Amino acid sequence: MKKLWILCSACVWMFLSINAQTDTIQPATQHVIDTTPNMRLPEQPITTNDKYVSYKQKNNPAPVYALKPAMDIPITALGTAWSLYAFTKIYNKDPSSEEQIMALRKTDVNGFDRWAIRPFHERADKISYYPFYASMPLPLFFLIDNKMRKDFFKLSFLYLEAMSITGLLYTGSTYFTNRYRPYAYDEKTDFNYRLRGGAKNSFYAGHVALVATSTFFYAQIYADYHPNSKTKWLFYGLAGAATGFTGYLRHYSGQHFPSDLLLGLTQGTLTGLLVPKLHKTKLLKHHNVRLYPFAGAGNGGLAVVYKF
Repeated sequence: MKKLWILCSACVWMFLSINAQTDTIQPATQHVIDTTPNMRLPEQPITTNDKYVSYKQKNNPAPVYALKPAMDIPITALGTAWSLYAFTKIYNKDPSSEEQIMALRKTDVNGFDRWAIRPFHERADKISYYPFYASMPLPLFFLIDNKMRKDFFKLSFLYLEAMSITGLLYTGSTYFTNRYRPYAYDEKTDFNYRLRGGAKNSFYAGHVALVATSTFFYAQIYADYHPNSKTKWLFYGLAGAATGFTGYLRHYSGQHFPSDLLLGLTQGTLTGLLVPKLHKTKLLKHHNVRLYPFAGAGNGGLAVVYKF
């Protein structure tokens, strides 16, 4: 009885489908096509349905981004939880002993980074926090733009996800490594300041990474919502300027080596650009991109899988 009901349902569905196709084709068959060279094919009239579809597409455009809760929530939760935990550890490292600081030699630093050894500069260090703090509330600017305002909560979540990824990578690297900052090698720096546990947080440049993530994220969001606007290049330029300025100040204050700064700049920029890109509706529609968190013995991170 159940099979018979399914068979009848299938027949009815096929009949309705064929009937609908026939109804759609009928208006086109009313025209007689003349194959003579000088005759023009009759134009199809614009139907009420066509106007409705055009109006619907104009007033209800497809969303720019789509969330994948099964992936986005675990990634954001993992990154946020680890960052909150690791921040309490990396800024409370045990201070170095006098013997450890006295044993530091500039020749122990690789040739690429050695030239950046310099004493601690307090004023430059303080100024470096200005772009750092200024970039944090950038999601508030989503409220100013008419198009982005409609997706405020979605964009804010994506921003949190991007920042949590940067937080995970930055705090993870600093947590598991103890690279002395450039000022720790310079005898002009106050000796007690060189003893600080924070002097072992050179790898890698967290200020630069966070500023790059925040500013390039906003620039990419603006570009995706306004693809034809020339103003988008201004936001990309401002993002690069803010990141570069922060990097220079962190170098000048003796906080980071060039390799630390380059890694922070690269990681932050890529995260700020790729998190929006990987959530584009058109990209996710084909299900060819997957982002997975992974963890192992003493390491962890994110894996991106792209199916060709």
